[in-house]
Amino acid sequence: MRYLLQVRFNGADRAMMELPDDELQATVAEFEALGDVPGLLDRNQLQPVATAQTVSMADGETHVSSGPPELAAGTLDGYYLLDAPDPEAAVALAQRIPVIRWGATVEIRPVVER
Repeated sequence: MRYLLQVRFNGADRAMMELPDDELQATVAEFEALGDVPGLLDRNQLQPVATAQTVSMADGETHVSSGPPELAAGTLDGYYLLDAPDPEAAVALAQRIPVIRWGATVEIRPVVER
């Protein structure tokens, strides 16, 4: 089964950037090591939310607006796509994402496979 791990920094990225250089480099190395996790299919950090566009439709008209949807709960800042035998493997990966130490959250959702 595939799992999408959605990372929301919640300010953790700013806290990480305030680390002393040696700790910052060690944290970056932790992120890089996640690329070696068995079953990891893709991972990316997203550009800032200010670069987002939202496409919607109302009364048959398409609307494009800048930024995320107004009702978005938190900003999606990155993701990991994992092919794993069980949800526990996805939780184990989420626990290794360094920014959770500074308040980031990771939402894990199974992917509907078609």
